[in-house]
Amino acid sequence: MVIRTEMMLDNFGMDDLRRNEAEGYPDLRLGRVVSQEKGYYRVRCIEEEIVAEISGKMRFQAQQPSDYPAVGDFVMLHRPPEISGHAIIHHILSRRSLFSRKSVGGLGDAQVVAANIDMVFICMSLNEDFNLRRLERYLALSWESGATPVVVLTKADLCQDVARKVLAINNVAVGVDVFVTSSMDEDSYKHIAECIKPGKTIALIGSSGVGKSTLVNRLLFEERLKTKEIREKDGRGRHATTRRELFQLPKGGLVIDTPGMREIGMWDSAAGIDKTFSDVEALFSNCRFSDCTHTSEPGCAVHKALEQRELSHKRWMSYRKLMDEISYQDDKDSYLVKKEKKFKNIAKLNKQGKK
Repeated sequence: MVIRTEMMLDNFGMDDLRRNEAEGYPDLRLGRVVSQEKGYYRVRCIEEEIVAEISGKMRFQAQQPSDYPAVGDFVMLHRPPEISGHAIIHHILSRRSLFSRKSVGGLGDAQVVAANIDMVFICMSLNEDFNLRRLERYLALSWESGATPVVVLTKADLCQDVARKVLAINNVAVGVDVFVTSSMDEDSYKHIAECIKPGKTIALIGSSGVGKSTLVNRLLFEERLKTKEIREKDGRGRHATTRRELFQLPKGGLVIDTPGMREIGMWDSAAGIDKTFSDVEALFSNCRFSDCTHTSEPGCAVHKALEQRELSHKRWMSYRKLMDEISYQDDKDSYLVKKEKKFKNIAKLNKQGKK
């Protein structure tokens, strides 16, 4: 039964690794999470799409938000045919990629945005939403996730200097494909649709109102998602998507629409920074001293690039800010771990003293 289910889920991104892993749970059904809201999950199985919740054991063992299922996850669940009610998710299969960010509010936990994705479409409008520094954060998180980033520039019809902005994007998004779209030009979406292959999963990331829902509708060839008009006072779109949801496209690909992000906190390590700022880090090997801090040392290649305008001050300061943020997060996490260990030892000693 499980093998048949796995084969039929190929159109939903199933691969050999997850197929082999699922065989270890012969008594459970396999499915992929297509949406999540308020503790409940919609899961696509071979026979149907069902509502599920996690098991008590999974809830008890979860130590951080990333231990819970996310949209895009392949899960093993159980619901006997003769019993009505929600199915129960018992296991999350291995994730081949994971887009996450620091939880809103500055907490140390990772907030999972989407799992098992092949590409991240970073959507940014060409009007007031245009922000290179925010794009650098999105790029770093996308590379960190294990997926391939793609930049999708929207609302070209509202921009008077598209070529200049595209050039600025290319200088920041080194080696990344860039697409320019307009809701007034249907042909501008064709190249995007062509790069989404059958069985591949795309996650749409970006601020509220940049046109992610419009892009999903174009890829679905129908007005499935609601869109909202642009506000006149600031030229920004209004929030339309309220939850993460996976859609199967007519030509076989899959796309995950996500709510707009107000905060883009860096998470985990600097693994995504090296690709996002490959041009910056390439300068380090040309410094006179191997331990150069790029502050006041003679023969610093970074200072030379800044003086000759080969590297912009804004991009250098953005790199330093992100690295400082990651370093701070690492120090904070280390401090919290030590603090938790200290309190556990105190509690243990108090318990022993009462005996």
